[in-house]
This record gives sequence, structure tokens and C-alpha cells, in this order.
Amino acid sequence: MSKLQLLKVLIGGVAAYELLKMMKAGSKTVIRPPGAVDEHSFLALCSRCGKCNQACPYKAIKMGKEDFGLGLGTPYLTVRDDPCRLCEDWPCVAACPTNALTGIEKRTDVAMGTAVIDKDHCIAYEGIRCEVCYRACPLIDEAIKLDIYMRPGDDIHAVFAPVIDPEKCVGCGICENKCVVDNPVAIRVKPREAGDLW
Repeated sequence: MSKLQLLKVLIGGVAAYELLKMMKAGSKTVIRPPGAVDEHSFLALCSRCGKCNQACPYKAIKMGKEDFGLGLGTPYLTVRDDPCRLCEDWPCVAACPTNALTGIEKRTDVAMGTAVIDKDHCIAYEGIRCEVCYRACPLIDEAIKLDIYMRPGDDIHAVFAPVIDPEKCVGCGICENKCVVDNPVAIRVKPREAGDLW
């Protein structure tokens, strides 16, 4: 193999490595808007037009910056700051021209992610009555329920512990947005799994 051929192979290898890094950066590490198809299809279908961003009445949908790799220009939510309000008419889905966002008729059709409670930081698990995430949940007594029990070693006070039903939670992030605990927040929405990109 000549030096020129070897150089071409090395450059090709570096380019392939960079492409794989970009693909991984575009993987499901963010929360997509309601109705987002699986991540592989989403990255292929999304035209990066920003119509979902413009249609969101709450300005919750942001567009991916340069650190998004292949997800550059794709819509996502940072639910701690701006959760999805689960609008009844789904303007973001209706605005999507490519069906990257599709298939939402009711709140229970949404599958953006799943809330997870950090019991070490949730004040309700420490015995302080809170219920903020529970009361804020648009699927109250479905996605979040309260597990009420007597505080261990205390016959007077009860614990009102929030419990997530992962089968019912749609990942809107209102609970994370409303959580009174900070650094770290006691409840976070874990994005829907993307699966391997290769």
C-alpha cells in the first residue's frame, strides 16, 4: 500500500469516527416534543423547519444547537425550565410537515419520557409534606400517585410519598418544573429510550 493510499484510509477512518460521534450526539439524550417518532426515524424525517417551535404557545420547544451533532436544528424540551403543557389541540404535531411528530390524539398517547424520583432528595420521603409534583401532574392519580404510610419510628406523622407509574407517565415534565427541591431536583424526566444507533 502506498503512502497516499494509507493516508486516504486514515482520513476515511477519522471521518467515519467523527460521523459516529455525531450520530451518538444526535441520539436520544433529550426530550423530544409530543408525537416524536423513534429517534432514528425522527432524525431522518425532521426537516429542522422550526414550525413546531413556532406553533408551541408556551415556547417550550427549543431547537438543537451545534452540540447536538446530527440532531442540529431538531426540536427538544428542557422541562425543568419549560415543560410540555399537553395542549389539547397539539399545535406542535399539527404544524409538523414531515410526520416526525405524529399520532397524538389524547394525552395518554404521548410518550416523551418517564419521570423518576430521587428518593434521597425528595422532601416527601423525608417526612415533609409536599405533594407539589403530585398536584401539578395533569394525569394526577394515574401517572403520579401518593403512597401514604406512617413515618418509620413515628406513630403520629405520615409520609405522603409520590410514586410514578411508568406505564402512565407521558414525560411532559410538569412535575420536574414544579419541584421545590433544587440542586439536584428531586424528580427528573428520563427521555424515552432511543436504542443503539448502529
